[in-house]
Amino acid sequence: MHERHEIATNIRGALAWRIRYSSQDSSGVATESTGLVIAPSSGGSNLPVVTWAHGTTGLGDAACPSTQPDPVRELTVYFSAESTQSIDYGVPGLQAFIDEGWIVCATDYQGLGTPGMHHYTVNRTNAIDAVTIVHAARAMDIGAGTQFGCMGWSQGGGAAAAAAELDAGIYGELTLVGTVPISPGVGKIAMANPEGPAQALTNADVPPDSHLVMLLFGTAAENPKLQLSDVFTPLGLSIIEEAWNTQPVHHLNDTIARLYRLKGAILQIQPGVMPAWQTAVAAGSAAQNKPICPVFVCMDTFGGGTVVPVAWQTDYVKAAQSLGGSVSTKEYPNDDHFSLPTSCIADATAWMKALFTSN
Repeated sequence: MHERHEIATNIRGALAWRIRYSSQDSSGVATESTGLVIAPSSGGSNLPVVTWAHGTTGLGDAACPSTQPDPVRELTVYFSAESTQSIDYGVPGLQAFIDEGWIVCATDYQGLGTPGMHHYTVNRTNAIDAVTIVHAARAMDIGAGTQFGCMGWSQGGGAAAAAAELDAGIYGELTLVGTVPISPGVGKIAMANPEGPAQALTNADVPPDSHLVMLLFGTAAENPKLQLSDVFTPLGLSIIEEAWNTQPVHHLNDTIARLYRLKGAILQIQPGVMPAWQTAVAAGSAAQNKPICPVFVCMDTFGGGTVVPVAWQTDYVKAAQSLGGSVSTKEYPNDDHFSLPTSCIADATAWMKALFTSN
């Protein structure tokens, strides 16, 4: 661990720190990440740990959750009346986790608050950050045990899925008891089903959603042999090169949409280049290996899935089950993508509590 600073929180009975810690990407390249560690102020020993993998915020430092005002809080989403910041941040169910006597970790992921562009939606790299922060918490002498669970939403849902598929050395002495992907975004599934945010891959009349643009840039950030000029116009390249570190996801989306209308195409996919991109996306995605623990997938089905289409969510479930995973699901038909975490977190907490108590 490189840095540790105690910070204030309004969560009852909790102490919190912002930390900077060592991690790595899915290729084994050393990285650094920042994040939050929150522990019951009552102390204890061998406490269960839950690690939270956050949803999409952006590609750079303006999108760092732990540097927002009052970061140790319940989830507050951008698309809500009470929001004052440009990203979704906080941890759903945080007060309940502390009340249960759990330690909570919440990584920012590499690149969000540390040097370099974030490897957006590289599920395995994001998952490694969510696991290595648990190792960092155990080094803090705050009573963290070896059993941990992972929960994540959207981009973090893909990370939570991948957290159950990593190499044994990443876990070390840790035991992952279960993982909860909430409306999971899995790159290879999105590429195989170009609808929703990915529809611009096959429809030139649609301005590319910022999620798709960031997926391509994040994949290239982890795979330097890929050429961004093979898939972007000079306009597209110039927008991201100027804005990636300063514009969070929703701001970037508005910028792309406006300049698409005003100046023209953002994407320009050259003939024959997509197989290499698809291979790179697949290599970083979840749904590659049999999950090592039970998986509970929470799905928003209102309106067919308002950011992550239902087909992407169900295709992940099918893929994980086909690998032999123990996967259960629950649908939330009255929730869109942004209300889902708050609606499902009590179910997710009860599911994970049973796993902690049975081990």
